[in-house]
Amino acid sequence: MAVPPDLRFLLPTRRRNGTPDIPASATDTVGHVVESVGIPLTEVGTLLLDGRVVPPSARALGRSIAVTARPRPQRGPTDPPRFLLDVHLGTLARRLRLLGLDVAWYPDGPDSADDALAARAAEERRVLLTQDRGLLRRRSLPDGALVRGTRVDDQAADVLDRFAPPLAPWTRCVACGGTLAEASADDVAAQLEPGTRRTYADFSRCTACGRVYWRGAHAARLEHVVAHAERVVAARRRSVSR
Repeated sequence: MAVPPDLRFLLPTRRRNGTPDIPASATDTVGHVVESVGIPLTEVGTLLLDGRVVPPSARALGRSIAVTARPRPQRGPTDPPRFLLDVHLGTLARRLRLLGLDVAWYPDGPDSADDALAARAAEERRVLLTQDRGLLRRRSLPDGALVRGTRVDDQAADVLDRFAPPLAPWTRCVACGGTLAEASADDVAAQLEPGTRRTYADFSRCTACGRVYWRGAHAARLEHVVAHAERVVAARRRSVSR
């Protein structure tokens, strides 16, 4: 099986060098063979059997299988893409919401179970973001992406590079994903500490959960986060226009 360099990290260690031989039975499909070595089909752009492009359902009746990585930027079920993150990616969910992306995330309860996530992704036409390869193999899942990286900065950069979505920083609640609306100091006074009321004049409030926001001491760090995100998206878009 021929696997491009950017997908080789998904293979078992013993198969990451050269062109690994993968046994297949007469009833195996190409998609099954690819997934059997650890590569979710969500990460694959094109499947080739003896040099011919084939669907995942094609029988693996050939001498060679080759895969290509999914093209970037990736198109989602909607434009702009909407995302659903699994329970382990809460920090990434907050980061993407800071950037204005439509992100659903359920930290606990029945909505966070694998079956529920796959069903919700299909119903709401969201791209499921996860680091769980097994979850990405569910046939009921319309689209998904394996998030690379262990640090939230690396994870966010991977998602932004992969989808190059339009950004709208500071427009969504990082807690629930609702949209923010401008609010006067008088409107939100009851939700503020006295020191905050004396120090700041510009506020916004979530139209869904009511949480109040202002540019506090952490604003400079977040401005840096936003600026880096904008550079990642711009670089990916430029690579396509060349």
